[in-house]
Amino acid sequence: MRARAKPAICLMLGWVALLWVLEGVDTASGGALDSFGIQPREPAELADVVPAAFLHFGFAHLMANTLPLLLLGFVAALRSGVRRFLAVVLLIILTSGLGVWFTAAPDSNTAGASGVIFGLFGYLLVRGFIERSLLDIGIGLVIGVLYGSILWGALPTDSQISWQGHLFGLIGGVLAAFVFRERAREGAAGATVGPVT
Repeated sequence: MRARAKPAICLMLGWVALLWVLEGVDTASGGALDSFGIQPREPAELADVVPAAFLHFGFAHLMANTLPLLLLGFVAALRSGVRRFLAVVLLIILTSGLGVWFTAAPDSNTAGASGVIFGLFGYLLVRGFIERSLLDIGIGLVIGVLYGSILWGALPTDSQISWQGHLFGLIGGVLAAFVFRERAREGAAGATVGPVT
C-alpha cells in the first residue's frame, strides 16, 4: 500500500496541474480550446471524446471538479495501482464521452472532468463487493456517505449540466470495476490460490 501512495499522489497532482494549465491556456486564448468539447452525433467530434475530459468552461467549473477528482482519483489509484487505475479512467472517459456523443442535446458542447468523477465514484462504490474485500467495501461506504449526493447530477434536472456525461461516467465506473477486477487464478483442482498481480 505504501509503495502505491507516492505514485498515486504524484499522478493526481500532475493530472490536476495539467487541467489548470489547460484552462489557463483556454482563458488566455479566449476559449480556443472549447472547440474540443463534444458536440453530439457529429462524426468528426468522436476525436474529442478523450480531450473533452481534460477541458473546462472556466475556472469556476474546474474548481468545482478539482477536489473530488483529487480525492477519488487518489483513493482509486492507491487501491488499484497506477496501471490498473489508468485503464479504469480510460474506460470511464470513453463510456462517458460516447454516451454524451450519442445522447446529448443538439447543438450542445460538453467538456469537463465530472464524467470521470462520477465514474470513479461508481468504481469505488462497487469495487469492494466485486473484489470481495472488506476494506474496499468500507472505503466504498465512506465514499458513498461523502459523495452520495452527487447522484442527483446523473438525473436530467438542469439543462445547463451534462447529466448524460455524469450518468454514463457512473456506468463506466461500475463497468470498469467488473472489467478490471483482480481475477483469481485457478489451481489444478479448481481451488482459488490467489490474485493475479
